[in-house]
Amino acid sequence: MTSFDDREKAFEAKYARDEDMAFRITARRNRLVGQWAAAQMGLTPEETDAYAKAVVQADFEEAGDEDVIRKLLGDLLAAGVETDDAAVRRALDEQTVEARRQLMEAK
Repeated sequence: MTSFDDREKAFEAKYARDEDMAFRITARRNRLVGQWAAAQMGLTPEETDAYAKAVVQADFEEAGDEDVIRKLLGDLLAAGVETDDAAVRRALDEQTVEARRQLMEAK
């Protein structure tokens, strides 16, 4: 029975690590895409930092990426940047890869 208990604990630990890594990747991705959008809008370095943090916070409004996409698209269009939903989603995908790369290198 102890072998089964050990295996169960190992699966639980792996699940916890995987969930933590997924959260960290998403938070890093949101910060990176916030920096991308800030560059599109021509924000100053201080404004860029604040905006990236606001994008990270926007992700806590609802499950999934739609809240972040809505914020980015709305802010970009309000700033006069010509963009669309597909461009924002493409930026999210690209920054997800970059966030994963950064976190893997940090290990």
